Amino acid sequence: MAKGWYVLHVYSGYENKIEKFIRLMMEESPFTETVFDLKVPSEDVVEVKDGKKKITTKKFLPGYILIEMDLPDRGWKEICSGIRRIQGVTGFVGSMGGSKPQPISAEEARSILQKTGVLKTDKTVTVAQVFSEGDSVRIVEGPFDTFTGTIEDVNAEKGKLRVVVGIFGRATPVEVDFLQVEKI
Repeated sequence: MAKGWYVLHVYSGYENKIEKFIRLMMEESPFTETVFDLKVPSEDVVEVKDGKKKITTKKFLPGYILIEMDLPDRGWKEICSGIRRIQGVTGFVGSMGGSKPQPISAEEARSILQKTGVLKTDKTVTVAQVFSEGDSVRIVEGPFDTFTGTIEDVNAEKGKLRVVVGIFGRATPVEVDFLQVEKI
């Protein structure tokens, strides 16, 4: 037996309700020794409306819950069927026809947990706006505040834009952060 992260498929919108129910089940035997942790994969998203930043938490894998379990070779059916019987649960990902569920790889689990902020990394905040080359934008923050221009380049990994603005009658490219601009 070895601990692993398993993916539970649930009805979208029921993730938090099912998580609470499983946490209650974790206090009872045999779940006490088998189920260790639960995560509803979510991330912080920055939305910019009317020049105001608002940080909200959004599920980036709606309809899924991560469960850290140590499934025994014997008795795993009792644990899995107890979880599957919860209203709103459709089953474990990777379990077909009543077979024992398979955990996701350590790399996949680490990637998801980093994105949720459970594992510490350089925390990245996702921006809700989508920018593309040629879009007209207004710079709302920084040294080029109130300038308008056209997006020349989008660097999504760094969260930066190269915007061509008119300074002293000349087209000048400036690099700004996603959060420093709004679409016109």
